[in-house]
Amino acid sequence: MKKKILAAIAAGLIAFGSFNAVDAASREEIAAINVQTAADFQFWNENSPTKQKIIEFVEDVTNPYSENFIPPEDRIATFDMDGTFYCETAPIYFQEAMFLHRVLEDKNYTAPKKLYDLAKKIRPKVYAKQKLTPAESKSYFEGLTKAYEGMTDEEYRAYVRNFMQDNETGLTNLKRGEAFYLPMVEIISYLTNNGFNVYIDSACGASTTRELVNGVIPIQFDRIVASDFNYTSTNMGKDDPHDHFFDRHKEKIVISGKPLHDNAKTIKIFSILNQIGKKPVLAFGNSGGDSGMLEYTLQNNKYRSESFFVICDDTERELGNPARAKKDTELALKRGWNPISMRDEFKTIYGDNVKRAD
Repeated sequence: MKKKILAAIAAGLIAFGSFNAVDAASREEIAAINVQTAADFQFWNENSPTKQKIIEFVEDVTNPYSENFIPPEDRIATFDMDGTFYCETAPIYFQEAMFLHRVLEDKNYTAPKKLYDLAKKIRPKVYAKQKLTPAESKSYFEGLTKAYEGMTDEEYRAYVRNFMQDNETGLTNLKRGEAFYLPMVEIISYLTNNGFNVYIDSACGASTTRELVNGVIPIQFDRIVASDFNYTSTNMGKDDPHDHFFDRHKEKIVISGKPLHDNAKTIKIFSILNQIGKKPVLAFGNSGGDSGMLEYTLQNNKYRSESFFVICDDTERELGNPARAKKDTELALKRGWNPISMRDEFKTIYGDNVKRAD
């Protein structure tokens, strides 16, 4: 009897300690993903052209006897975040969904009337995936920071952590903080373990991005390139920041409420030049906002290089849009980017218990 009890306990510990693809992976389980060799991939279909191309690329450029060998210091890989290795479709980007929650649902916050009226007007459109007018889009973008005016960075990041506990809209059994594409996390792990310097080059706000990936994705904070918040001091007044003396005893640094410095399209190239200083040899994106990074990686690169384009074409395990997926695939093939089909290549996305809710 004693041996049976011990065996049962041991079996339970083994089951608890390993990731079961039937469930949505927790942040701890995502963080434990560790792909060192081609044999370690678990979440890609065997016939995936992307997986095979990545493996062949890595084995080629890390082989010192190959004519395509890339020195470790020049093995730069850049990843967009939303829609590339993290969900952007439930129903929209994390940052935008958090804004609507903040303005319309947060009982501890009273939004300015203009901001409240905007959020109330556009939320039905956003959830129905209807296009906003240019004026609405502009006001929406401005509201992404206006709603947090006066918060310190620490307070804002705590707000992000709290919102991460909410369930994704339109997908079952998935919290926002767990909504990472497991196959793409494997790619990041594989590259990191094979001497690549992996960076995030995202249009999402820097503090939002850092908090989402913190402790989950093996990328240091100084390798996160993203849209920048505007900050001010509580005692800044009309001072120019260049001339202001910050007194640590009398003031603190807070979000100013001015719009983000947006990191998208060609600006992503400028960010690479200013913050990385070397051209990537691998780039991963999923939308027109990533086009600059993807094109720049392929332009006159002195090393072998590839760009990849994640296609959200899965309508059962994700909120894929077939019409957009078709256009995105055509664009990728036209531009020489490798399309990644979530439907055909991902064995699982978040875990097999995560399905489209509608």
